[in-house]
Order: sequence, then structure tokens, then C-alpha cells
Amino acid sequence: MDQVRIGRFIAEKRKAQKLTQQQLAEALGITDRAVSKWETGRSLPDASVMLELCRLLKITVNDLLNGEVVSMERYNETAERNLLEMVKQKEAADKRLLKTEVVIGVTSSAFLFVTVIVGAMFMKMEKPLWIFFLLFGVGLAQFIVCMSFALRIEQVAGYYECRKCGHRYVPDYRTVSLAMHMGRTRYIKCPACGKRSWQKKVISKE
Repeated sequence: MDQVRIGRFIAEKRKAQKLTQQQLAEALGITDRAVSKWETGRSLPDASVMLELCRLLKITVNDLLNGEVVSMERYNETAERNLLEMVKQKEAADKRLLKTEVVIGVTSSAFLFVTVIVGAMFMKMEKPLWIFFLLFGVGLAQFIVCMSFALRIEQVAGYYECRKCGHRYVPDYRTVSLAMHMGRTRYIKCPACGKRSWQKKVISKE
């Protein structure tokens, strides 16, 4: 998708409706800075506001994603192309998120390890015991926070595939956090067939 083209189209349709960036932002419950980013091609509207944005600008989602008003003759063709492009973008974003999860996990584990080692060194130097517990507490606290964030990334990025029926879905955070796991493969219950199995993380929906 051409973000610059889409941005110009948003600006054009906003002005046609006699709306300022501030007025459009207030109607959508976002900041005018977000609208500015759209119109300069630095980002695209989030899916959560896309329908309301199109309603305010009196265009279709297909028009928005093409950066122009689409004729009825081309509507189905462009809608399919835009859908495929959005799927590709989501898969690419999910891959980046899962890489970020690895970085967070490795970094937070390394930090915890370092705090324990440093604390042990202080103990050997006969420093007060509270210094060790303080360092360990700091390391453990950041580890728990980072792991919770990494687990959230794993939950929302991509899908889990049931080994029994092949259904791919996104489970809730509680299900993922409480499940037994080996890496990104988790023992969870499939909402489609109701059976438990070791379900691995996959990127695509199909």
C-alpha cells in the first residue's frame, strides 16, 4: 500500500468535509498528531478507527486503502488485492513482534543473571546481605515484567494451530500464560474441537 498516496487522499477528503485535523481527531477520539502522521504518509489508520474514519470522510474502506475513490467495475478486484496486502502486512508485523519477544527474553534473562552474579560477588566481599537481596529483587522484578510483556507478544502475534483438527486461532492471555509449554508450543484446549494438544505457533491464518 502506498502510504503517501493514502495520506494525501485522507487530507483531500478531510478538507472536502470542511474538517480540520483537530476536529477529525476529536471525532475519532485520537490526537491530531495521529491524523498528521496519516496525511504525511508516516503511518496508516489503525483498524479500530478505520470504519469511523471512512464514515466521517464519506468513503469506503476500499477507497481508503487504494488512496482514491474506486469505481464499481474495479471494486471486487481492488478489495481482494487490498485484503491480501493487509494479510501480508500483518504476517510481517507478527514476525517482527516475535523477534522482539526473543530479544526481550534474552535481555531480561541476562540482566537477572548479572544481578545475581554481582550480588554473589558482594557477599564474598562480606558486604551487607541486604545488598544481595536488593540486587536480586531488582533483577527478578524486571524479569517478571519483561516476561509478562513477552508473553503478551506471543499471545497476539500469529496463531496457535490445533494438532487434532488444524484450527488456527488466537487464545486469550490467561490460557497462554497458564499453559505448559516447550518454547512457543503450548498444551492448550482448542476452541473448535474442544480437545487438548501441543499446539505450535504459526504466522499465517491459513
